[in-house]
This record gives sequence, structure tokens and C-alpha cells, in this order.
Amino acid sequence: MKSKRIAAMMGAVVVSATIAGAADYPVRPIQVIVPYSAGGGTDLSARIMADVFQKLYPGTTMIVRNQPGGGGAIGTSAAVNSRPDGYTLGTGSQGPLALLPHYGGTDYQIDDIAYLGLMGRNLQLVIACADAPFEAGAEFLDYARANPGEVQVGNSGAGGANHIAVAAMGMTAGVDFEHVPFGGAAEAAAACLGGHIDAMTLTPSEGLAHMQSGAVTGLFVMEDERIDLMPDIPTLKEMGVDFTWSSWKGLIAPKATPEAELAFLREAFAKVFTDPGFVEQMTAMGEFVEYRDAEGYEALVSHDSETAGAVIETLGMTDMNK
Repeated sequence: MKSKRIAAMMGAVVVSATIAGAADYPVRPIQVIVPYSAGGGTDLSARIMADVFQKLYPGTTMIVRNQPGGGGAIGTSAAVNSRPDGYTLGTGSQGPLALLPHYGGTDYQIDDIAYLGLMGRNLQLVIACADAPFEAGAEFLDYARANPGEVQVGNSGAGGANHIAVAAMGMTAGVDFEHVPFGGAAEAAAACLGGHIDAMTLTPSEGLAHMQSGAVTGLFVMEDERIDLMPDIPTLKEMGVDFTWSSWKGLIAPKATPEAELAFLREAFAKVFTDPGFVEQMTAMGEFVEYRDAEGYEALVSHDSETAGAVIETLGMTDMNK
């Protein structure tokens, strides 16, 4: 009987310590590493997030720090390999998480990460450029099938999300394209408007003004359903191609972060990412807000990593950075 009482007392001490640890967090500023330069979409989103976090949790401080380089690998590595105490987090984006490890050269894999929550996605739109020999999604696919490897599809960089998206779509549809990489979305758009390529991949917010001017034509979105911003643009699924793709970003932490801290952060970001003020500000900036919990976020990362890995291997780009 005495031993049972001692065991019960020890259990109570452990529970009390856990609760105390959670109650004492956070007691100093939480740093969020953005692996890109200041002023970009991920950076601006993180700053909106930090502001809303501090409003929802008065007395807390959240600092956004930019650590660009390596296509996002440097800052992501810094977050993943930081001290696992809940005070250094990172924005986990598709490129650094689902793509770059397949190219080699990263000191982390997706299993090294604790996922906190997805904040949003960047949808993928394919447009027909000036003087393209097609004006609708079905015509695009028919023309590409009749002229394998001849349709030039521009992207914002070799091996990036836009490149992989079209390559994966082509594999699903049984169509070959000529992928034309540029030094960014603006450069690719200039070539598209000039009629130097046939089509390109970009986000709906990037393509809307050009479509409204009549300079280009929207072909399809890589979503399950049509989007409110462009209700007249069909999905690939409507054309018989069962394929969706989008880039995304969320919040991550080192794998060994204590469960009490992870629980606090996951609950906190669930509130931040569904807060009306956060959604309003992000939407006004052209971001597509979509909260997914830690489990849903991790499942998305795993799915896209598997899809991208198969495409990267087909393209002969696996471990090219080693």
C-alpha cells in the first residue's frame, strides 16, 4: 500500500512539472526564421502572423528574422537544427521541405521536423501566352499530345515548384512539354507577354491583371474545384486529368521540441490562422488562406515530397547538389 502511495505521489509530481512547464512558456521572445528575403510573400505573411499572435496573446513577443539563401535551405536548416525549446521556429515552405532534400545538399529531411500548422497555399494557374496556338485548356492538352515536346511552358526557375508542377501534371496526363526556366516569375511573364513561349505557370494573383487586359488567356487551375477569383477558368479534373498542385507555407519547429510547448504552439497557430483579422489581411495581399492542423500539414508535406521525388528522378535531377 505504501509503495502505491509513493508511486501515485511521484506521478502527481511529474504531471505538475509538465503543467508548470507549459504554464511558464513562453517567457521570452519567440523567433520565427523566414528562409527568404524581406518583402516577399512568405516574409509579409509571417509579419502579419506575428502581429496577430501578439494581439491574441498579450504580453508575448514574436520576432521575424530573415535568413535567405540556398533556395530557402539555409534558413530552414537554421530553424530545424536550432535548440528545441520552442523559442526558434521556422516558416516551412514547399520548396525547402518537399523539393530541395531530393536534390541533395540539405542537412535535414522532412522526418526531422515537428509540424505546427499550415497557414496557406499559393494556387497554380496555367495561362496561354500571346500568339499561342491554343486558347482553352482542352485545346492546350490536345495540341501538346499532337506535338509532343514542342509546347514551351515557362517557369520561374529550373527545379522549382512551378517547374515540378507542370512536369508532374504532364506525367499524369501522358504529355511531354519543353520546360523553359527563367530567373523569376516576372522574367517568365515578360517572355509570355512577348509571345516568346507558349504557356506559363504562375499564381492566380500574378496572372489576373494580364488576363483582364486580354494579353493572355487562362487555361486551367490545378485545384479540386474552380476558384472564386476566376470562376470561368476550369480545373484539370474537368478535362479528365486527375491532378492538383499548389505551393504552400506553414510553421515548423525542431523535432525534439517538448510536447507541452508543441501543444501550446499548435493551439495558438490554429487561432491565429483562423482569426478574421489574419484572414482579411492575407486575402487583401492576394494570399489564399487555408489552415490545416499539424497532422494535415505533415500529410501534405509527405504527399508532395513523394510526388516531387518521382518527378525529380524522372528528370535526372536527384542528388544533383551533392
